[in-house]
Amino acid sequence: MELSRRSFFKGALAGGAGLSLLGFDLAPAFAQLKELKIARATETRSTCPYCSVSCGVLIYTIGDKAKNVTPQVIHVEGDPDHPINRGTLCPKGASLEQDILNPRRLLKPQVRRPGSDHWEDIAWQQAIDEIAHRVKKTRDDTFIEKDAQGRTVNRCESLAWIGGCTDTNEFNYLVVKTMRSLGLTYIENQARV
Repeated sequence: MELSRRSFFKGALAGGAGLSLLGFDLAPAFAQLKELKIARATETRSTCPYCSVSCGVLIYTIGDKAKNVTPQVIHVEGDPDHPINRGTLCPKGASLEQDILNPRRLLKPQVRRPGSDHWEDIAWQQAIDEIAHRVKKTRDDTFIEKDAQGRTVNRCESLAWIGGCTDTNEFNYLVVKTMRSLGLTYIENQARV
């Protein structure tokens, strides 16, 4: 007898129905399976970083938080207690574990100098200093004090800011105040958590 996909599903459905009619309750088996999958893991609540929906995720890591022990992500799933997604995730959110464990994931800042054909690693402090220097230079070179009619506008149209969906309202409040103090007019955020 050749087993087709359709006949396999029919047999599995009939077998499951037969077990439930005989009084077998599969709920404890499924609960035990979930417990085994994340046993000894630390649960961390987070927000999916992809779009403006801001779905809640649960990230499970193993590692006893001892010195010189790097925690390892073992499972990522939707947060069933989160009011936005109630445990569901889109394909991008469901693949979040693969992004975290990707061996090509950048863990330090990199810069590609003018005329260079490769990226070089730099220290965090150097990256912050270079960004601050370029922001100040751009603002100083392009700041507009008065418009064509002579009205005072004090704006900088050559810089822009965009926030992400994992930013909190408090962070966004401080960012907007900071960017406005620099004179930025192009400020956007894709979500408010």
